[in-house]
Amino acid sequence: MGLYHSVQAVASATGDGPIDWSAVADAAKGATDTGDLTVETPERDGYATDVRDARDRVREVGELAFDLPETVEIQNRHHWIDANVATFSRVMEPIEQQAEYMPGIARVVNTGSMAVALSFLGNNVLGQYDPVLLADNDAHALYFVRPNINRVADQLNVERDRFRRWIAFHEVTHAAEFGAAPWLSDHLETAMEDAIDNLTDGNIDRTTLGELDTTMTAVEGYAELLMDRAFDDEYDDLRRKVDERRQGRGPIASLMRRLLGLGMKRQQYERGKAFFDTVADARGVAAAGRVWDSPDTLPTEDEIETPTLWIDRVDP
Repeated sequence: MGLYHSVQAVASATGDGPIDWSAVADAAKGATDTGDLTVETPERDGYATDVRDARDRVREVGELAFDLPETVEIQNRHHWIDANVATFSRVMEPIEQQAEYMPGIARVVNTGSMAVALSFLGNNVLGQYDPVLLADNDAHALYFVRPNINRVADQLNVERDRFRRWIAFHEVTHAAEFGAAPWLSDHLETAMEDAIDNLTDGNIDRTTLGELDTTMTAVEGYAELLMDRAFDDEYDDLRRKVDERRQGRGPIASLMRRLLGLGMKRQQYERGKAFFDTVADARGVAAAGRVWDSPDTLPTEDEIETPTLWIDRVDP
């Protein structure tokens, strides 16, 4: 559609709400190249094999019982944007409901901001496990954004098949977490709803936000642990090259990542991984999975920083 049509979509934002989500989708896709989705049978079979192998290895190494989502999709960038517009709108809905009449210029600005965020993410997300939070169903899904996976593999000068398999292992570990802990989706939804309700009342609930951050640190850290210990190939060069790529981003990309909280997500990876490595080295990978027994066995902020506190409390 092109940048002109993207701007036109934002400028044409309508409705009474703070954000015109239809215009968000149109504008985000207008600013984002679709990417090639010509998937031949061998490549499609490769994706399926990677996901199945990741499931089997994660089950074995983590000693977890879980199933894959019914929806596993190979997507282009526009597919990913369409899937995530719904997620963004669900998260923003409580805030939108609290908003009074929104002047047209403010609606245009809000719509444009969301479109920019979705376009940036659509150009950079490699894979995604979607727990479909705040929805009326529990139809979890697994997405692979093929154009981004291939582009980054080429930029890193690594084999596409090997890089794709590494991404598959990472996303399947998230499926393992939510599958092994059926309560986790409700736990995150409740924390998000509480934080949003307080925000709409003009209050910042730092306690709930802190607990949510600690839970997400556990989610990201455990995924890193399982990914490293279950992946059936060398991965040190992949992780090193990905880290170098992050550090070498230009100023605009770095600003966007900061505004979208992606730097914080990287900190969650690192802090969570250090916690789980300590636990797994002391008691084994299966013992580290005890965090998913119940909300009571999640680590606290102090336990993330000092894993022996969690080991002493839970005795996995």
